[in-house]
Amino acid sequence: MGHHEACAADGSAETGAEAGLLAPRQAALLWLACAAQFMVVLDVSVVNVALPSIQSALGFDAAGLQWVVGSYALVFAGFLLLGGRLADLYGRRRVFVWGLALFSVSSLVGGLATGPGLLIAMRAVQGLGAAKLAPATLTILTTTFREGPIRTKALAIWTAVSSAGGAAGNLIGGVLTDALSWRWILLINVPIGAVAVVAALRLLPSDRSGMTSGRLDVPGAVLATLGVTALVYGVNQAGTHGWAGPTTLTGLAVGAVALTAFAAMEARHAAPLMPPRLVRLRPIWAGNVTMLLAGGCFILMWYFLSLYMQEVLHYEALATGVGFLPHTLVGIAAARLAPAVMERTGARGLIVISALVSALGFLWQSAISTDSGYLDGLLGPAIVMSAGMGLLITPITTTVTSGSHEQDAGAASGLMNTTRQLGGVIGLAALVTLATADGGPDLSYTRVFVATAAVCGGVAVMALALPAPQAGRDETAAMRR
Repeated sequence: MGHHEACAADGSAETGAEAGLLAPRQAALLWLACAAQFMVVLDVSVVNVALPSIQSALGFDAAGLQWVVGSYALVFAGFLLLGGRLADLYGRRRVFVWGLALFSVSSLVGGLATGPGLLIAMRAVQGLGAAKLAPATLTILTTTFREGPIRTKALAIWTAVSSAGGAAGNLIGGVLTDALSWRWILLINVPIGAVAVVAALRLLPSDRSGMTSGRLDVPGAVLATLGVTALVYGVNQAGTHGWAGPTTLTGLAVGAVALTAFAAMEARHAAPLMPPRLVRLRPIWAGNVTMLLAGGCFILMWYFLSLYMQEVLHYEALATGVGFLPHTLVGIAAARLAPAVMERTGARGLIVISALVSALGFLWQSAISTDSGYLDGLLGPAIVMSAGMGLLITPITTTVTSGSHEQDAGAASGLMNTTRQLGGVIGLAALVTLATADGGPDLSYTRVFVATAAVCGGVAVMALALPAPQAGRDETAAMRR
């Protein structure tokens, strides 16, 4: 289907969109984007429960084993800005298909790996493919669905699937590892990726013939990738070597210098990787700061509760995955409910409300102790935390994606994904430091969850900097002129 045909198809779906219904082609594109996003998010966490089996099978030492997870996360975060801009310059269909192919092939080779080095390398290549896919999935939605209730509904479904992917990682990883082999946590991506590639070639409109005429900002791409990667590496090293360790300080310094140089270069470049006009829009800069803070809550909840269930309640990996089912189901239900709530509160109002609900849940969770059980210590807070977090991401995503031109949609998506990842990485490192501040062998779960509640309060305060709906539209229109 060509571009003009696609536009015509979207126009013919307008009546259904106004009624809140998805046309068949729109629904197919939505689920294609969601399937790809599910794979990307799933592979962040799916290997966690399989690490002991991987270590035994391939002979990893303790230092090398962490890079099975770390290589994926590091490359994924570092290349998101570039991946988003590539979709703008070279075509969403092209970048989406190549991202899927790269992700699937690296999953195949990684699943067949016979040594540590090859597996770590393929996890890094997976991260590169994921960095192309994640912004592309969001860009597909923002260019398929016009601003308004129909886009909000699509983004809510995308958010729910993303939440399910992150939460399902432990459960799916445990089932595949126990029933088949650790290799299947990677090999399962191959048939899913193949089906998705075929679907993408059939469903996504052909890229416009002139799209490749844009020039890639190579120096900006190098600086942005180096800066984000070095920053993530430095923060990760803080958990092992402390914030004053040489590797930590080196990573943070290189990241800060590279990102400062990147910002200075983008202001003068004729075709920047991250257009300054985009960052100057209040929905985008304020929305991304809000997303940075919100990203610091998601990973923390899964990480520390997973440790609590395994180290304090002595659950096996599969039982831990089952223990997260209430969090997953409530989060998905809340994400699907977000569009209806937004109609009454507006995006800014829902961000404030959901952040405060999340803060209450984390404060409740801070009351757990070594004597708490699952029912009296985890279940109640799980419902409140997950309800708040499930409602939170859709209005932030809607706000961030509402302020950009279609030709900047990939850059906006890449920026939002980057800030969310950075929020999680920085927040996790900071709270691990806080949890072990007394130098003892046990983590202080109380300190961790009180601090996370404070971060949620920061999200609510930051949301006040977001423009009201009409003010945001007026500001965006003025900036575009």
